Amino acid sequence: MSGHVLLRTLRETQVLVCHPQDADGDELVRHLRRIGCPVPHVWPPPRPIPSDIDVVFLLFDRSRKPAVEEGHPGFALVAVIDYEDPSMLDVLIDADVRGVVTKPVRPFGILSTLITARVAHKYEARLHQKVAKLEETLRSRRDIEKSVRILMAAQAISEDAAYQMIRREAMQKRQSMAVIASSIIAANSVFERFAGSAARDAT
Repeated sequence: MSGHVLLRTLRETQVLVCHPQDADGDELVRHLRRIGCPVPHVWPPPRPIPSDIDVVFLLFDRSRKPAVEEGHPGFALVAVIDYEDPSMLDVLIDADVRGVVTKPVRPFGILSTLITARVAHKYEARLHQKVAKLEETLRSRRDIEKSVRILMAAQAISEDAAYQMIRREAMQKRQSMAVIASSIIAANSVFERFAGSAARDAT
């Protein structure tokens, strides 16, 4: 996405400033509004952060641990800080911030910080979605393979015949093969429990 397109989309970016209403907080809000973003200004930070927020500018200071959700998957976090030392750097890393604004707040750098934080967060969200889809695909394949083995043992049939049986059932019921496979695995688990209980009772 080009810089010009990003600038045009800023008016749709929901920004929240969590900072005391002092000179630095007011300067940050003024500049973000000049950029074109709708910007509520609150302190202390709300819990939870509203679900429609895209970017949060949050004060990190010496006296308090930043009050944000673990992982904050719904928004990009930008830290507002007035000092740097190893302990603060550890806090910023642990909080998974996407950008930093230093105090005293100056307009220079706020636009680029906002854009890069938003882009990085959206990119990471897309990666998480791809990983989740891949994990679901792998789970489905494992379930299908397991259900094939169950049918092979129960029906004394070949691997291909068991696979085709699952496929036909999925087509007839208009469900995915993964759903049919899960049903076979669940039914087999119940059967094994009953069989084990019956064997114990017999002894």
